[in-house]
Amino acid sequence: MSAVSKGRMIGVDVGGTFTDVFVLNEADGTAAVAKVPTTRPDQSGGFLDGIRREVADLSEISVVVHGTTAGTNALLERKGAKTGVICTEGLRDVLEMRRRDRPRTWGLRGDFEPVVDRRNRLEVPERTLASGDIRTPVDLEAVRNAAQQLMEDGCAAVSILFANAYANPENEAHAVAAVREIWPNPHVSASSEILPEIREFERFSTTALNAYLQPEVSGYLGRLEAALKKGGFDGEFMIVQSNGGVMAVDTACRLPVRTALSGPAAGVIAAAYIASTAGFDNVITGDMGGTSFDVSLISEGKSMLSPQTAIDFGMVVRAPMIEITTIGAGGGSIAWVDKGGLLNIGPESAGSDPGPVAYGLGNDRPTVTDANVVLGRIDPENPIGGKLERLDVEAAKKAIDVHVGQPLGLDTLAAAEAILKVANSRMAGAIRLVSIERGFDPKRFAFMPFGGGGALHAGAMLAEVGIASAIVPRYPGVTSAMGCVIADMRQDFVQTVNTLVSTLDEAALAQFMQDHTDGGMALLDAARTTFEAREVGFELDMAYVGQTHTVSVPLSVEVKDGKVTLPTKAEVEAAFDTAYQATFGRLLKNGTRRIINLRSAVTGKRPKFDLSTLAPTSTVAVSPKATRAVHFGTEWHETAIYDRLNLPVGTIINGPAILEQPDTTVLIEPGLKGRVDDFGNTIIEPAKDTA
Repeated sequence: MSAVSKGRMIGVDVGGTFTDVFVLNEADGTAAVAKVPTTRPDQSGGFLDGIRREVADLSEISVVVHGTTAGTNALLERKGAKTGVICTEGLRDVLEMRRRDRPRTWGLRGDFEPVVDRRNRLEVPERTLASGDIRTPVDLEAVRNAAQQLMEDGCAAVSILFANAYANPENEAHAVAAVREIWPNPHVSASSEILPEIREFERFSTTALNAYLQPEVSGYLGRLEAALKKGGFDGEFMIVQSNGGVMAVDTACRLPVRTALSGPAAGVIAAAYIASTAGFDNVITGDMGGTSFDVSLISEGKSMLSPQTAIDFGMVVRAPMIEITTIGAGGGSIAWVDKGGLLNIGPESAGSDPGPVAYGLGNDRPTVTDANVVLGRIDPENPIGGKLERLDVEAAKKAIDVHVGQPLGLDTLAAAEAILKVANSRMAGAIRLVSIERGFDPKRFAFMPFGGGGALHAGAMLAEVGIASAIVPRYPGVTSAMGCVIADMRQDFVQTVNTLVSTLDEAALAQFMQDHTDGGMALLDAARTTFEAREVGFELDMAYVGQTHTVSVPLSVEVKDGKVTLPTKAEVEAAFDTAYQATFGRLLKNGTRRIINLRSAVTGKRPKFDLSTLAPTSTVAVSPKATRAVHFGTEWHETAIYDRLNLPVGTIINGPAILEQPDTTVLIEPGLKGRVDDFGNTIIEPAKDTA
C-alpha cells in the first residue's frame, strides 16, 4: 500500500505467451484483470498495453509490481550482454570447469560454453588466503589494463572474481574501485558484494551471471520505468524476486540474477495466500502457461526455498529461490512422434507467435491447446487473451492427424486424446517429483492449477496422482500477477562464518547478524511503502566436520528495536541437533559441529487485501448458458457451459461441465463435482466425497 496515497495497485506478470495484469483498487478492495499477448522482442509493449486496458490514467496508480522473465529468457536464450571477467591468476577456467559435471550423466561427451568467452576472462596478480590473510596485494595497474582491454573488445559488463574474497574482500574492493573509475557504465559486479560465501565456482558463477544480465535487465526495467513516468505514473515500481519477495527497481538493476525465477515465484506466493485463506495449508501448485508447466510444493502454509538453482546446465545461481520444477508441457508445447514411434510433448513451444495451429498464424505442428480445442474443451468462438476472434478447429484437426494420428495409426480424436494423456502424464511426473520423491504424501495435499491452461487439467491430476481435491483460484489465469500485489518486500543476505561451534565467537556472529539487519532495514526505510510489520530471520548452514553437504538450521534470536540478541553456543548446538535429527533421523556420536554460513532475511510485511472481495455477490442460482459436445476418453458427452464469474457462493456443479471466464477455462470431468467457496474459488472433488 502506497505511503503517498490510496490508488490502484498493479501486478504484472510477463509470460512466454501472455502478459497478465491484476488491478486492485485500494479504496474499496475491488479487482480487475487483463490478459494480453506478450510482445517480442521488447516485452514492455505488452506490459503497458495490459495496464492501459484497465487504467487509462497512470497517475491513479500507487504501486506497480512486476514479475519478469527478462532475466530468465536472457539466460536460457544466451542473449545477455557481452561480459568480461577479471580474476585471480590461475582461476580463469573455474567457470568452464564447474564441478566437472556433465549434461548427460552417462554420456561420454558433454559440451558447455560459459557466458563469458575465454579470451575475455583475464587474470591479474593477487592472492587472499582462506584464512583472510593477504599474501599478494592486488596489482591495480594490471586491473586497469585488463579493464581497458575488455572495454576495447566491446564488453558491456565486467565481474571481479578473486579467490577467497568471501574471507577478506580487501583486494577485490580495491580492484572494483579501480575498474569503476574507468568503466563507462555501472555494470560492474564484485563477488564479495554479490555472494560473500565459500566455494569458488558457485560464487564465480552467480557473479558472472549477474554481470551478464545487468545491461539487459536494467535496460528493460529502465524503459518500463520511463514509459510509466511518461504516462503520469509517480508511484513505486518494484520487482518480484526469485525468493518470492519484492525489491526496489534500482536493487533489481544492481542484482538482476535474483530475478531469475521472478514470475513463477509470484504465482507460488499467491497460491499460498489463496490456499491458506480457503483452509488449505498443504498445496501443490501447477502453473500452466503457453510454454511450460511449473510445479511447486507448499507445506504447512510455507513455500520451499532452495539456496541454489541451476537455471540451465552449468548456469548455477547461488541465491534463495522458491523451489520450482519446470517441464515443457504448456498449452503451446508441440506434440511430435520420434523415430522410435513414441509420442512426445515439448520442450519446443509455439509460444505466442505463431502460437498453436488453431491460432492460424503460421504454425502447422499440433500443440496441447490444439488437442483441447479439437476435443471441445476450449470454445473456438471465444478464445482467451483477446488476440483472436475465433480459433481454427479444422486446421488443428489436420495438424493432429498429419503429425500424430497418421504416424501412430490413430484417428484424429484418439490422437488428440493421446496428446493430452502424454501431457498429463508428464505433469503428474513433475508433481510426484516435488511430493513423493521428497517424502510428501500427495493425498495430504490439494492441487492448485493456475495459468491460462492449468484448470483444464485439474481432474486429470487428481486421477493420475491421487490428490484428494483441487482448488481453482478465482482468477487462475492471472494468479502470478496477483502474487505480485500480495508479495512482501524481502532482502536476503549471506556471510561465510566457517568455524567450529566449540570455537564460535558469539559476538562476531552477532555482529554479522546486526549488519544484515541494519542493511535490510535501510532498504525497507528507503521504500515508499508502509509495512504492517517487519521481520528478521536467521539460518545457519551447518554440518559435522568431514561432511560436504549442510543442513539449514533456523536460529531463534530475538531482534528488538532493530538490535540483535547475542546468540550462545548452547543455542546453536541445540538448534543444529534438532534440524539434523529431523533431516536424517539420528545424530552422530562424538561428531564435531561446524558452522559454514549465516543466512539472514529481512522482510517488510505488506498489507494483504481481503480475498472475499473477489467472491461473487449474487445469490441467484445460475443456469448453464449453453451446452456443447466434449470428448472424454472414447465418447462425446453433452456438457453444460457456465459463466464461472457469475456462479454464487455455495453453487455445486456436477461434471461433466465447463466453467468459462476471460482468463481461463475450468474443466470438471465426469465423476467430479465443483463447489464455489466463500472466496470465489472452485473446489473440485470426486462426486462421492462432496457434501
